[in-house]
Amino acid sequence: MTRKLLTISLLLFAFCSGKSYASHIVGGEVTYKFLGDSIGGPLLNRVTFFKYLVSVVIYEDCQNGQPEAIAEDNPAFLAVYPTDSKIAYNIDTSVYFTPPQIQVPANFNNSCVTHVPPLCLLKKTFNKIYALPHNSSGYVVAYERCCRNNAIVNIISPGDNGSTYYCTLPKYPTRNNSAVFKNYPPQIICLNNPLKYDHSATDADGDSLSYEFCSALLGASNAIKPIPGPPPYDSVKYINPFKSNSPMPGFPPIQIDARTGIITGTPNRIGRYLVTICCNEWRDGIIVNTIKREFQFVVTDCSKVVVADIPQFSDAPNTYIVNCADYSVHFVNNSKGGFQYLWNFGVAGTTKDTSTLFEPDFTYPDTGTYELKLVVNPASTCPDSITRLVKIYPKFKTAFDDSGAYCPESPIKFKDLSTSTLKPIVYWKWMFGDGDSSFEQNPIHQYPASGVYNTVLISQNYKFCADTAVRKIQVQSFQPFAGYDTIVVKGESINFNATGGINYLWMPESNLNKNTIADPTGYYPDTGTYTYFVNVISAYGCEGADTIQVKVVGQSAFYVPTAFSPNGDGKNDIFRPIAIGYRSLNHFRVFNRWGEKVYFGQSLDGGWDGNYKGKPAEMGAYYWELSYTDRYGKQGIMKGDVTLMR
Repeated sequence: MTRKLLTISLLLFAFCSGKSYASHIVGGEVTYKFLGDSIGGPLLNRVTFFKYLVSVVIYEDCQNGQPEAIAEDNPAFLAVYPTDSKIAYNIDTSVYFTPPQIQVPANFNNSCVTHVPPLCLLKKTFNKIYALPHNSSGYVVAYERCCRNNAIVNIISPGDNGSTYYCTLPKYPTRNNSAVFKNYPPQIICLNNPLKYDHSATDADGDSLSYEFCSALLGASNAIKPIPGPPPYDSVKYINPFKSNSPMPGFPPIQIDARTGIITGTPNRIGRYLVTICCNEWRDGIIVNTIKREFQFVVTDCSKVVVADIPQFSDAPNTYIVNCADYSVHFVNNSKGGFQYLWNFGVAGTTKDTSTLFEPDFTYPDTGTYELKLVVNPASTCPDSITRLVKIYPKFKTAFDDSGAYCPESPIKFKDLSTSTLKPIVYWKWMFGDGDSSFEQNPIHQYPASGVYNTVLISQNYKFCADTAVRKIQVQSFQPFAGYDTIVVKGESINFNATGGINYLWMPESNLNKNTIADPTGYYPDTGTYTYFVNVISAYGCEGADTIQVKVVGQSAFYVPTAFSPNGDGKNDIFRPIAIGYRSLNHFRVFNRWGEKVYFGQSLDGGWDGNYKGKPAEMGAYYWELSYTDRYGKQGIMKGDVTLMR
């Protein structure tokens, strides 16, 4: 075993057996500066090196952290890996912090806040200069520590998980300086008080910067201060409903402006939240580097005496309102502890855009985005202020049209007719009233059944102007019906009676006097079974079909069921005779076993539904009698029995 490996093994053993965990570390970040190129190596094999100053910053809780744990942070263990290799290019276990260590200021006036917890936050910076040979993949410089504060509430098992902070040095030939965050991270965030924190950065190369919440990274948990491992690094696991891009609860939600890096929102739950901010450096439309700052945001009930608060009525970041109707705005004031107010509505080039009213109204001179500022108790001992954006972009109106056959399962075309002074319109959400929705601009939808549906369209332009339109869509009831199957005696004719539309077409035409009307006459000189299809078109253009079967028999007959079951299932619920070749039914009567008449009818279309005196009749045997007149005018009587079952 080499001396270097032996030293590393002893260090690992020492820190694995120690007791000083890193719960005192509440955040960290890694940045770098490009120092130029250098040439080194043997004369016959000269190599060009990139030279970088890498700075690892950690933030230590010196109020609650153990002194021995803070002492063990120095020196830091750093490792350098080519991004495409698991083998370290360099491991350094003696990177000592660069004095002085800084006690981070609290950044708020304690005289205006009650119940302030004691605070102490140290910033330590570990600087290391690396000369790294050009390669085609770049390098990762990493730092790890175990373990996190067990009081963190938005990730799983924080006390068992380590942290990894790293930076990526660009591949040849890119030369870059990382962005650097301008402000210290906030130490205390007040519950139910609007938060506005500038988490922006500067970039020495003039690269464009964008910001987002991103994932914190796991570190080794089997050693308190391990030698950093190679990339890639796994994300911590967040507790539902928290995610890397929504790490804290709030209303309005805690969010970061991708363009400015300003974090806004109103935290509404006490706790310690792990938050990671990524700053992306853009050059020629491509991200050339990303730096991360991980920190624990502590939300506490610090009870500020005076709180300036303008609500947020828009989804746009830190925006009071997007007014897309006109130029006038009424301002709502949710501040507390105030006795005097000064509003500045943000119109450039004038001093007449102010008010001292509690909730003023103001008419803006033109379209645009204005920075609104409210100062509560100006020039007093405990003032407070807040700024929001007001966006004036009239006019915007949502509208739509629809066309098609308004029938069940028929396609209806919806056309967006929204208008906007500022184009383009970029968002559409349709809710069709039947549980289905669409995000297309001009969707096609089929309703499953007849009825009246409230169809809603929400549209929005790129300036967050949004509006809603609602229309009632009436889908017609359409039930094409050819009639009931029937039985006739040969040599007779029947009259069909289709319903459901205004246009009819019967197929086949055989034995029909006409096949384009609802009620053609069919004549059947021979026995047999005939099946007809009728195509039906309604007044609204609905189209469908139904079938009917005609059975032709050789002689007249009465068919009377021997049992029926009036249980409401639509099958065999009515007890009635079926007549074939008879002129008329004179009467049809049903009696119970005590001779009481439970039903009387004189039509073949009627029948007994199994009720007697408004109540379900008892199960059992019943007796029936019918009187008829046959096709030759002769009258007769038939009798029998039927069983009622349920």
